[in-house]
Amino acid sequence: MTQEDDMKLQAQMISDQMKMVKKLSSIKHKIVVLSGKGGVGKTTVAVNLAFALAHHTKKSVGILDADIHGPNAPKMLGLEGMRPEVEDKQIVPIYMPLCEDYGIKVMSMAFLIEADTPVIWRGPLVSGAIEQFVRDVSWGELEYLIIDMPPGTGDEALTIAQKIPGIDGSVIVTTPQEVALLDSRKAVNFSKQLNLPVIGIIENMSGLICPHCGKKINLFKEGGGMKAAEELDVPFLGKVPIEPKMVEDGDAGVPFLEDAKDSESAKAFMDIVENVIEKVE
Repeated sequence: MTQEDDMKLQAQMISDQMKMVKKLSSIKHKIVVLSGKGGVGKTTVAVNLAFALAHHTKKSVGILDADIHGPNAPKMLGLEGMRPEVEDKQIVPIYMPLCEDYGIKVMSMAFLIEADTPVIWRGPLVSGAIEQFVRDVSWGELEYLIIDMPPGTGDEALTIAQKIPGIDGSVIVTTPQEVALLDSRKAVNFSKQLNLPVIGIIENMSGLICPHCGKKINLFKEGGGMKAAEELDVPFLGKVPIEPKMVEDGDAGVPFLEDAKDSESAKAFMDIVENVIEKVE
């Protein structure tokens, strides 16, 4: 590469970063939802966190599904098969109204590919797609942008943490058992090493609420998330029990917080949202 080519590349990178800063200036808060491993219900938490924030603030919230290889947010929102439009060279995110004044805006790789098509990309392509989802998507004004990260602490997570300006912090999702907690500690340390504030840890799948008797069964133990938060000196945001209704609603694309407002899990999410808002504001 010649010196002239190098200068052009640097100029393009600066231009792209300026576009990203300008685009995100209309978004008040940006939160990444992290997990050290897959299978802990990170997307479930991200989707329900976005709904809870929208209902709590009565303002529009965005969901950026940054899990390029496993984009599941549209499935959980009942938006499968939808395709975003392009206006003035900007991708228009899919809008899901919650009431007359606010709703959820969603962007995901799932909107751009067929349901059964795998994304077989190397790291640089994936990182470029994530940047484009921020820079070239017409997000408009949002109170919160929830970024559903891919599991782990690899290239994609690094791209978001380093290149998206003004992230308020990370929410770490874990389950109570020791194996998951080991990985959640890595996610916390990942955030700290990148100077990304840790908003707190959520203990997901914290007991099963029996649909017959209403009692809690500790399938994966309980209290591990709180213990990890104490050991790592980060806030503990709360714990969410498993409820069969949450699983059913996720598969059916029905918003759980609207379908089961009085459930223990819905109440837990609303309590967690208050904790998140307190930390961010």
